[in-house]
Amino acid sequence: KQGHAKAALEGLKTLQGPIAQYGALTLDSCAYAGTGNVLKIQQLLSICADHLEEDAAAHQGAAVLGIALIAMGEELGSEMCLRSFDHLLQYGEPAIRRSVPLALALINVSNPTRIAVIDTLSKLSHDHDHEVAMSAIMGLGLVGAGTNNARIAGLLRALATYYYKEANHLFVVRLAQGLLHLGKGTLTLNPFHSDRLLMSHVCVGGLLTILHSCMDIKNTILSKSHYLLYTLACSMSPRIL
Repeated sequence: KQGHAKAALEGLKTLQGPIAQYGALTLDSCAYAGTGNVLKIQQLLSICADHLEEDAAAHQGAAVLGIALIAMGEELGSEMCLRSFDHLLQYGEPAIRRSVPLALALINVSNPTRIAVIDTLSKLSHDHDHEVAMSAIMGLGLVGAGTNNARIAGLLRALATYYYKEANHLFVVRLAQGLLHLGKGTLTLNPFHSDRLLMSHVCVGGLLTILHSCMDIKNTILSKSHYLLYTLACSMSPRIL
């Protein structure tokens, strides 16, 4: 329904400052969610290529999530995005690096079959930037959500030991462990049905709320807005029905 978003995008143009760009990118990427639109992905990648001051770069994080959101409906497109995210991790600004683990999680929600993604998130969970590390830990939980994956469970146990003195990191590790064993393995967060033929918009909305919250995790989930985690209930569905 890309055409229906145009009126809202015009309305966002009346706002000023970074929040206007952030809102416009989020709305535009939601309109193209799961379509695999190559031109829109290229446009978002060009936004990520700009080198901005940290105060003015919040919208670049939304662009990274937008890339994952558009590409997640297609196997080949999501594979290509993994390579683009590697480049963004190496050359991107801090706001971009904090969003890449969340974007990797969005492409592989409840799908721990890609070992390379788990290895990348495991490496980033020890990053010197604390917000990158917490995003990666949360990403591990989302990738393994409801699967009881033994590899991810072992990584999270090791992270719980590694961060035993860091209260915030340990809290995020416990969240990730809870997601991993979601419903004792009977629930999933995967928004797709019938081999990516059908996409649940409500499920994607719940995931996006959490992912956008995690982009500023210190002032949201780790502060007074921890109730945002309840939005994940919108994304939960039985694995076997």
